[in-house]
Amino acid sequence: DSYIPHVVAGVGYTAGWGSIKAVAGYDSVWEEFAGKLRVDVKASDMISLFAMAGLKSSSDYDFDNDGVVDIGNLNYYGNWGGDWAVWGGLTAQVSEKAAVNVQLSYDDADNFAAVANVAYTVVPGFTITPEIAYTDNFDADDADSFGGFMRFQRNF
Repeated sequence: DSYIPHVVAGVGYTAGWGSIKAVAGYDSVWEEFAGKLRVDVKASDMISLFAMAGLKSSSDYDFDNDGVVDIGNLNYYGNWGGDWAVWGGLTAQVSEKAAVNVQLSYDDADNFAAVANVAYTVVPGFTITPEIAYTDNFDADDADSFGGFMRFQRNF
């Protein structure tokens, strides 16, 4: 019921060692803010690392006024659990055609995720990436899961 648009702004700096970037967004529907700060470091010609942290405002909404929160932490630009989240990862170029990627994440709601893949360039412009993922919510019993997918990407 509002015509105020979402607003997003970002800034970054890149140098030979890597980069640092920040972005912030305002969700005009839920009237909430979110921001992320990311640092990328080129550790060597073969290894690059990143670390990122996110912070958001959040409110709990009781849509039917029954005293029970139906949906919590609504924020279009901060869709992780709780008020904060952290991510970290690396890319290792293991050959001219293959790169191994690993990412770990954790948030304020005790959600943990680990993802690993191998991006293999078959020919220039065509990459196959098998990936596996593990997630767990440390607050809930039997809340862990494994998954995976196979991605075929052709760039023209």
